[in-house]
Amino acid sequence: MDKSAGLPNKPKNSEQMAGRTLTEAEAIRLAQDGDAVGFERLYQLHSGRVYCLCLRMAKNRTEAEDLTQEAFLQLFRKIHTFRGQSSLHTWLHRLTVNIALMKFRQRKHLEISLDGPAEPGTEESKPPMEAGGPDLQLSGLLDRVNLKKAVDQLPNGYREVFVLHDVEGYDHSEIAKLLGFSIGNSKSQLFKARVRLRGLLCETLRSEAREKRRELEAHQATEAATVETRV
Repeated sequence: MDKSAGLPNKPKNSEQMAGRTLTEAEAIRLAQDGDAVGFERLYQLHSGRVYCLCLRMAKNRTEAEDLTQEAFLQLFRKIHTFRGQSSLHTWLHRLTVNIALMKFRQRKHLEISLDGPAEPGTEESKPPMEAGGPDLQLSGLLDRVNLKKAVDQLPNGYREVFVLHDVEGYDHSEIAKLLGFSIGNSKSQLFKARVRLRGLLCETLRSEAREKRRELEAHQATEAATVETRV
């Protein structure tokens, strides 16, 4: 079976195709032939989504920009291996995730070990009922702004697994392969990430409630003072 069956027929070169917008399939073929116009078109089509993915994983704009550049550098080097057996979006997504995770693992001084047991007596030390399964308690607390702030506060390892599973939709077998550990470890780290997030989100909600009470009390005090003045 021809492995390139998923790709369209080879287009003409970019000079012959000037004056119209390249389709993704045409851009892929041109890029595989080393044509810079093809690479430029692929960058236009996919750079925004790649950057957003890198930003979610790195939580740092500068690092996300660096990872995006690295992803497209690898695209330049490896586009000839793309055979069209999946969409380019899926292929580039996995390439980007692998690059980001490799970079994170290289930062030894920032890594936090998640393999040791949690502190005795804490919620994290209790075994999950269904580690890695749906977390209905957490979903009830979600709010996009507060969730992002809470995720940003997670240790790198917790955040990697949470983003891959709950945001990007990878299953535990895929995460285990990407990160180089067992499926059980992936489920355990996801559980710990969710426990930490619940705590962070609950504290955020409590803080917001306290702030609203203070505002209400201040408003009531102002109204009482106004009434006394009028009397």
